Amino acid sequence: MPKTSKSAEAAVPQNSLLAAIHPITKFGNDSYRLIQRCTKPSMKEFKKIALATTVGFLVMGFIGFFVKLIHIPINNIIVGS
Repeated sequence: MPKTSKSAEAAVPQNSLLAAIHPITKFGNDSYRLIQRCTKPSMKEFKKIALATTVGFLVMGFIGFFVKLIHIPINNIIVGS
């Protein structure tokens, strides 16, 4: 049997229970590390994100409105009232 390094043995748990728990603990550790690196946005960044979101909602609303505006007459012509 070839020898493996200790880091390779630690990366692959031998016990089936440890093999099932290992991905969960790795996800938990990675999530904790991500939360520690996150920072609260400044007021300038927040306003820029809020403005971009508002513009996106308005654009999508107008697109939906005009599609519906065009769809109603076409539907009435096809179906006939």
